[in-house]
Amino acid sequence: MSSLKDQLKADLTNAMKLRNEVETSTLRMTLAAVMNAEVAGAEAVELTNDQVLAVISAEAKKRAESADIYKEAGRHDAEAAERAELAILERYLPAQMSDADLEKIIESAIAEAAKQGLTGPKAMGAVVKAVRGQAGAGADGAKIANLVKSKLA
Repeated sequence: MSSLKDQLKADLTNAMKLRNEVETSTLRMTLAAVMNAEVAGAEAVELTNDQVLAVISAEAKKRAESADIYKEAGRHDAEAAERAELAILERYLPAQMSDADLEKIIESAIAEAAKQGLTGPKAMGAVVKAVRGQAGAGADGAKIANLVKSKLA
């Protein structure tokens, strides 16, 4: 079984052969971020697939935020470039959960917290933790927090 990091390296080699400059630069930056994460601690480590996925997810989030900022500033060329990089990174991320599915998980987690005597804002931490456990990488943490906050309000 090949790791996600090996897949990134193979795709980078392929993109270089095809002279796809956007994909080449995006994958290079992503692999650099992975390598930086590997040497960030007291000693160098080999990241697990889940940890590599977290790095890719963080890189994708940066691209999405940058694209939104460029859009607000009217810089459509820069926005398009960021969205192109985001599309490349999204190929490596698990499919995002639908809002309806996420809301079902949140409602069951709120009900479970209520059984334990946690209601309103006091339940926020427990509910978010439960939802993240069930949703996994299929939902953005900020999105979960915002939905839980609005449901508990």
